[in-house]
Amino acid sequence: MSEFFSIFHQIILKTGFLQIQFGHLIMWGIALLFIYLAIRKNFEPLLLLPIGFGILIVNLPLVPLMGFSEGPEGMQRDLLRWFYDFGIANELIPCVIFLGIGALTDFGPMIANPKTIILGAAAQLGVYVTFFGALLLGFNMKEAASIAIIGGADGPTCIYLTAKLAPQLLGANALAAYSYMAMVPLIQPPIMRLLTTEEERKIKMKQLRRVSKTEKIVFPLIGTVIVCLIVPPAAPLVTMLFMGNLFRESGVVERLKGVAQNELLNIVTIFLGVSIGATMSAEKFLHPQPIFVFILGLVAFAFSTVGGVLMAKLMNPFLKEKINPLIGSAGVSAVPMAARVSQVEGQRADRHNFLLMHAMGPNVAGVIGTAMAAGLFLIILG
Repeated sequence: MSEFFSIFHQIILKTGFLQIQFGHLIMWGIALLFIYLAIRKNFEPLLLLPIGFGILIVNLPLVPLMGFSEGPEGMQRDLLRWFYDFGIANELIPCVIFLGIGALTDFGPMIANPKTIILGAAAQLGVYVTFFGALLLGFNMKEAASIAIIGGADGPTCIYLTAKLAPQLLGANALAAYSYMAMVPLIQPPIMRLLTTEEERKIKMKQLRRVSKTEKIVFPLIGTVIVCLIVPPAAPLVTMLFMGNLFRESGVVERLKGVAQNELLNIVTIFLGVSIGATMSAEKFLHPQPIFVFILGLVAFAFSTVGGVLMAKLMNPFLKEKINPLIGSAGVSAVPMAARVSQVEGQRADRHNFLLMHAMGPNVAGVIGTAMAAGLFLIILG
């Protein structure tokens, strides 16, 4: 009988029940919150659902998922460690996601109204404000840069830059970036209404001109050359973005475009989400530093919204055809959610006001602007 109890005791010790700590319970709560927001509130479910599940499973005691295990040939990576090391730490997944984003993106509204490029650039204000704010809070320059890029509301760019400059912040930064991207409809409208008058929100913009197929094909070629010459470190992201867009606009590689838009993008999104979630173990996350990251991320996002709206207001006195300042908020590169928020706010002021396509101009410009901001940080700090 004593031998039976001894074996039973050994079995119990090798289960996770006796290893559960209070920190694990907190992280389970965070994981369930993300899953709830994805399923019930439809907040970026393609990302929040795998991220939430990744947080849950990595905080189950003794699970061999994100470390290294003893194998017949020595130490071997656990399952999710493979995804992380060869997909995120090596920057593969963010670049592949940019390929899919390019295949999905229509740059026509930006080409039709080049002034919106300025709005996309102005919406990077939060990136630079937060960089100095993070320095004041005691983060070093590389950490500050990786936190600041959250203000661009571009998850893949945030992951790409953080993996290069401050990998120890990858989980917190990615979680903050995707959380605020999901909450665009909650964060931006109060700021937009605060900074604009009723008359400004009612400004109607005339229909955009038709952009020719030739223009759409030439744009990714010229864009690749110009951006890569200005900020060479941004090339891995920008070249994938513009190649995907060239697939879309050429009209001769439908199979490649379809794979980039659908199967490939969906596969890497699964690996991205669960790998990011799996970096959020209680031991790493339940410290003051990740909390500061979340606060700074919100500051970055707010200032980016402010920058886009105020730039539109600043430009209007010099323009014959006025810009509705609401579209400036879409300069954050949460495509297309930020553009939809501009549309919704415009129709609240005037139900006959249609701003969606106008807002897509600064929205896609913001994608390029955030990638260039990341490239600038890599030039200085990489």
